[in-house]
Formats: sequence, structure tokens, C-alpha cells
Amino acid sequence: MARELIDRELLAAQSGAARAEHEHDLAALSRQLARRGHDVEALLARARDFAVAIPSWGVGTGGTRFGRFPQLGEPRDLMEKLEDCAVVQQLARVTPRVSLHVPWDRPRDPSAVRRDAADLGLAFDAMNSNTFEDHTPGQRSYKFGSLTHVDAAVREQAVALNLECIEIGRALGADALTVWIGDGGNFPGQIHLRRAFDRYVDSLRQIAAALPTGWRLFLEHKLCEPAFYSTVNQDWGSSYAAASAVGPCCSCLVDLGHHAPNVNIELIVARLIQLGKLGGFHFNDSKYGDDDLDSGSIRPYQLFLIFHELVSAERERVAGFGPAYLLDQSHNVTDPIESLLLSAVEVQRAWIKAWLVDDARLADCQQRCDALGATQVLKEAYETDVRPLLAEARLRAGGAFEPLAAYRASGWRRRCAERRPAARRGTTGGIVG
Repeated sequence: MARELIDRELLAAQSGAARAEHEHDLAALSRQLARRGHDVEALLARARDFAVAIPSWGVGTGGTRFGRFPQLGEPRDLMEKLEDCAVVQQLARVTPRVSLHVPWDRPRDPSAVRRDAADLGLAFDAMNSNTFEDHTPGQRSYKFGSLTHVDAAVREQAVALNLECIEIGRALGADALTVWIGDGGNFPGQIHLRRAFDRYVDSLRQIAAALPTGWRLFLEHKLCEPAFYSTVNQDWGSSYAAASAVGPCCSCLVDLGHHAPNVNIELIVARLIQLGKLGGFHFNDSKYGDDDLDSGSIRPYQLFLIFHELVSAERERVAGFGPAYLLDQSHNVTDPIESLLLSAVEVQRAWIKAWLVDDARLADCQQRCDALGATQVLKEAYETDVRPLLAEARLRAGGAFEPLAAYRASGWRRRCAERRPAARRGTTGGIVG
């Protein structure tokens, strides 16, 4: 049994105090869903089966290029990050796997880390390589590129780090590698646009050749930053072209914060499903920039529409469909654990709501070209309050009735502050350290 860091009696007291109202709300929702032809027990099973990975770097405070404001009790090493990840999993019960970023979280003894994680009820998800910043004294610089650099020695160094990630991941029990690079140009003419992409594909082929059997390689694209004029892998089309050139093990990862304003992300998702190249997701939300905000905080309906495409593909049993899900957010002003708790629940909420879409009615409206009728079918599912169902799924899995309230009542942050004295620069965690 997993070692639990939050007192189970506290969770029991919280759920006990709300039991009567919860059972009333759940019964009302069950009757409503039954009238619409839904099996509540089947939906509860889907809610409990849903999982989204949590990033090791996500439990540290992020920042911007202007500054960073560390908070008390931040994790100082990988083990403390795993403890925070375990708290999220214990309370929300949808984040059983952790995704590591190397070299930010390079384990000295991967086998020991795997055992420690298992003791906390955690396993490992996709590995992530960092060749977008210089992190080792004396190394060749990535200032002007990594996997696409004009200097073959720099490319070899970047490939080598990815191969190291694979070996670490193999020892941890991971099964995928995500590659994101900041390569590109800040000025017109700085790089040869076509040759840089060719070098990118060539480097990826070397990485793919080292993948263990059954592993997947995810390519993450991003519109801009740190290259503000041209980015080598800037959109889903480039990502698809590269993944297709690399081979069957390679597919595209969609980060919700990496798109131009007003881009139809659910359409991109549909196209990648159709083309057999949808590998996974990084869930977050954005108003202006990249990975700014917690999932569903700005565009919850968009998140639902994305999951509608995903659930539709699962219902149709599209060949090869099986995307990986990960939270990827920069928590600049909030307690990262609180943001991850709310984001995990928000993503699970969108997933369950997507299963409430009446596919037969929707198909009929589409066949009759009934635009408003079709959108009303989607809205009916989206506007359903599924909070009682999600709470029941958490309770049956041993989680918290209300994760945020339970976390705050537990005093975990205060206790961490007492035993994790801050380093001079705060923490080594977070997107900006």
C-alpha cells in the first residue's frame, strides 16, 4: 500500500461532514443522467480510470523573464518533488504518473528513485529532454540551436542528452520521450529555413533509432519563443512532417499554450487523429503567452471541445489511438500543488462531460445540416454539472471529497516550510529557476 502523506482521518472527516448533501446531489444527477440514457456506474468507472501525468518541474514555482517569487516550503530536490506529486495524487486520484525533465531532475540512482516513487504510489511517464538552455559547465552552447545547430558537434551533444534520457527512462519504467527545442532564428536570414528543418529530422532519426521496443517519441511544437522570428518546429504541420519522416514510433504532442491566438485547436486534434499522428497533450491554459495558466481557467469550453474529439475517436476505436496526457504549467503566483489539484480535476471534468455527448443526436443534426441543433447537443453535455460524480469517484478511490479544501486543511505547505529551509535562490524547481 502506498505511503500517504495527508492524514486519512482528515479526509474522512471532510467527506463525512458533507456526506448527506453529496448523496442528495449525486442521486439527483444520477436521475438526470439516467433519463438521458447514461449509466452512472459506467461513468464513475471512466472517471476513476482517467489519468493525467504530473510534471516534476510543475511543483516548483515558475516565473517570467522579469522575475520570480519563490514561496516557503518549495521542493529542493527530486525526492521532495515526488512527495509533492504524491500529495496531488492522494487527494485528486487522477495523477498516478510523474514526468521527469533532464537535466533539471536527473536522478543519481534511477532504480532507487523508482522504488521511492513506488512507495509513494507513483510511477513514471514520458521523459523530457532540455536542450533549450545551457546547463553543464564547459558544454557546447545551445545559444544558436541544438538538434538543428549548424555545428555537427553541438547536434551530437544534443542527441546524446536525449539518449541519456532514454536510458534513465528505461530504468525508471517510462515508455516515451518528449522532445521540445527552442531552435530557430531571431532575425530574417539568421538561419537557412529548409536546411535547419532537415537537420532537425536527421537528429530525431538518430534518437528514434535508440528507442527501446514499445517506446514512443513525441514532438512538441511551439509558435515562438525563444526564437521570435522563425521557429524550426512552429506548428502542427511542421510537427506532422517531421514525425512522418522519422517513422511509426514518432508522433505529435499538442501543448494548448503553443498556438497563435484564435487557432482552432480541436480541429488540429481532429486532423492529427485522422492522420494517425496524435501522440499526446500538455494541458494548460493561456490568454497571451505560453503555459501561463491552470487548465480550464480561461477556455473551459475549448478544453471540452478538445476532449469531445478525443472521446469521439475512442468511441470509434480509431486504429492506433491512445494519446498520453500531461499537465504542463508555470505557476508563478499560486501554490503549485493547489494549481495542479484544480487542473487535474478540470481536465478530468472535461473528459467526463465529453462522454455525455449524445452522439446519435449529434450525427443526426450534422446529417440534416442543423447547425444550431448540433451545437446545442454539445452544450447540453458541457453544461451538465458533474461535480457530484467526480467527487464520488475520488471518494471511492480513497481521495478527497474536495481536494483544495483538504489540502489547505492538511497544513502540508506549512509543514514543508519547517523542514525545507529555502536555498539562497529559492528552489531548483519550476520552469524558471
